[in-house]
Amino acid sequence: MIRFENVSVRYEEDREPTLRGLDVTVPEGELVLLVGPSGVGKSTLLGAVSGLVPHFTGGTLTGRVTVDGRDTRTHPPRELADVVGTVGQDPSAHFVTDTVEDELAYGMESLGLAPAVMRRRVEETLDLLGLAELRDRPIATLSGGQRQRVAIGSVLTPHPKVLVLDEPTSALDPSAAEDVLAVLQRLVHDLGTTVLLAEHRLERVVQYADQVLLLPEGVMGAPADIMAISPVHPPVVSLGRLAGWDPLPLTVRDARRRSDGLKERLAGREPASVAAGAVSAPPAFEARGSGGIAPGFGMGVPPRRSSGGGRGGGILPFLRRRTRPTTPTTDPTPTPTSNPAPLLLTEGLAVRRGRVEALRSVGLQVRAGETVALMGRNGAGKSTLLSTLVGMIAPTSGTVRVAGRTPHTTAPRELIRQVGLVPQEPRDLLYADTVAAECAAADADAGATPGTCRGLVSELLPGVADDTHPRDLSEGQRLALALAVVLTGRPPLLLLDEPTRGLDYAAKARLVTHLRALAADGHAIMLATHDVELAAELAHRVVIIADGEVVADGPTAEVVVSSPAFSPQVAKILAPQPWLTVEQVEEAL
Repeated sequence: MIRFENVSVRYEEDREPTLRGLDVTVPEGELVLLVGPSGVGKSTLLGAVSGLVPHFTGGTLTGRVTVDGRDTRTHPPRELADVVGTVGQDPSAHFVTDTVEDELAYGMESLGLAPAVMRRRVEETLDLLGLAELRDRPIATLSGGQRQRVAIGSVLTPHPKVLVLDEPTSALDPSAAEDVLAVLQRLVHDLGTTVLLAEHRLERVVQYADQVLLLPEGVMGAPADIMAISPVHPPVVSLGRLAGWDPLPLTVRDARRRSDGLKERLAGREPASVAAGAVSAPPAFEARGSGGIAPGFGMGVPPRRSSGGGRGGGILPFLRRRTRPTTPTTDPTPTPTSNPAPLLLTEGLAVRRGRVEALRSVGLQVRAGETVALMGRNGAGKSTLLSTLVGMIAPTSGTVRVAGRTPHTTAPRELIRQVGLVPQEPRDLLYADTVAAECAAADADAGATPGTCRGLVSELLPGVADDTHPRDLSEGQRLALALAVVLTGRPPLLLLDEPTRGLDYAAKARLVTHLRALAADGHAIMLATHDVELAAELAHRVVIIADGEVVADGPTAEVVVSSPAFSPQVAKILAPQPWLTVEQVEEAL
């Protein structure tokens, strides 16, 4: 179905080719997973299949790419639209209509399908992806995860022979991700659709793959064979390597069947953090009558508000406003004590956006030195909460205090010294022409020593050149740059919205190391994430939001293990023992 013949791609501004000498064949009716570190050319390879590379992106493509017999060098994207459906890393860039239902129908209209066929397929797709309740919603009011499902649905309705998906589950909660992947697997098995997808959260997708293509090596083979040699692999594979299992397990079920010996070796031991009492949460908000996960949590997708990503105004532009350099101030956040005063406090917080009650009676406390993971289904209100904490949204009722200040009434220049937000869309913070200029501006804004931001970029994601334009970076690289920009100011309270979207495991490990150091230095961190592995590694507490309300708030080990949807792979494999991460197991052994 897809043939790469000695394919290389080199962009004009790059010294080396992004892809080099790729020679593989993707058979019809298979799901092929692309894996590899950030920036090795996964998105470029997908673009070469859809014709976007080089017709839209520029650059030089040598060799030959054919899709269903069509040479992408001589067939621009419009002549491949009936064969290839594409969803990129930024779903919002694909939308051309205003409402969900219209977007699902647009691709079929462009291909001239009959109205009766269009109506039937729209209804099928609404049901397949759990979008029925959102059919009349304006796309601008959807959360990031909801937009991602709409983008996927818009390419499913024309029934293309090939689906090209770049990070299709990166903004989805675990349940929604499983639903989308189940739909893709059904298309492969029942309709013979060929699916080519790139995804960094391998714990979600590797078990669905028929074959795995490893970049930059260009080696393709069975998932277990490639995972044995791949530098990027999910926790279940890491645990299998540590335990010496052969062949390596790809699913929690396979690993559990082999885990008896490992459980015996770990019997009577506890994770170091638990044994030392290091992971402890201060008094937390008690959800009304819950004491855990609310009954039925994770079922259905209620209509929700827009994402707190910061589009269209608010305070976000001022969080990077170019001001005269200010005199650096000493970080006022104290070293964590047994019961420090809350750096963040909300009481009875409610937010209404139009007819949607986005947050209801939210009460939270976050203290200096504490890391809190905010979790919940797409559209639950996580991004709205973060936006409220930086003053982008004024609360309808209730109280919000950040370092003793009310965010929406505090001057941006003062607020930026107390709280920093990295939104879901990192490009919202980036507007200089080069990485070097972006970093220099960040240093000036924060009053930091020149080179501080650039050092953070190199730490989080090495190999990014100074003269690279931010728009030419991969999604993961842009995220690393945006993180560095905000971290340069070292705000006492750091808010992160999906901070690992587009990051490979190595980059995520570097981010975790840096955030741990900030927390140890007295900074408070709150991150909204669907990455259960990140929450297990980093968070002291997990707060779960559903329909705008807090339904669970407690120590990470208690909250995530009690919820199948938010439990990390290691916890599922080694239950009922208290292990959450491969790192904990390795330390114990």
